[in-house]
Amino acid sequence: MSLASAEDIIRILGLEPLDGEGGFFRRTWTSPVTIGDRPCGSAIYYLLTEDYKGFSAFHRLCTDEVYHFYLGDPVELHLLRDDGTHKLITLGSNFWAGEVPQAVVPAFVVQGSRLAPGGRWALLGTTMAPAFALEDFSLVGRAELLESHPHCAELVKSLTRF
Repeated sequence: MSLASAEDIIRILGLEPLDGEGGFFRRTWTSPVTIGDRPCGSAIYYLLTEDYKGFSAFHRLCTDEVYHFYLGDPVELHLLRDDGTHKLITLGSNFWAGEVPQAVVPAFVVQGSRLAPGGRWALLGTTMAPAFALEDFSLVGRAELLESHPHCAELVKSLTRF
């Protein structure tokens, strides 16, 4: 059976809205092994849709994050580095068009994502080591990014919420 809609995926995988960032998620794994009081790794399902907030707002993590593309429409993953550069990675399954099924966002690099134009939904996963911790996550505001990346003004406006 193929999954025809985002609503089907949300229901079947038990996804919940990811407030602030946007999209839907469910943690699927947390390592039982710890370093100090922190689990060594974690993984989530992550669903982007054209409806619910439509994008993953620009944010920063203190840990590398590995994205995995599972199915649906291609996703634009935008990386903004401290040196003012911008990198676009397209996650998807059309390798002949330059899409990739996996990408790493290095720690402290600002990241945001959205469906490629015309997309309806995409199911992704992310893995982090050590495990995701809320205190390692911060949304990055429009003013800060417009100052550091003025050449990306339209992109910044489209992937920020404040």
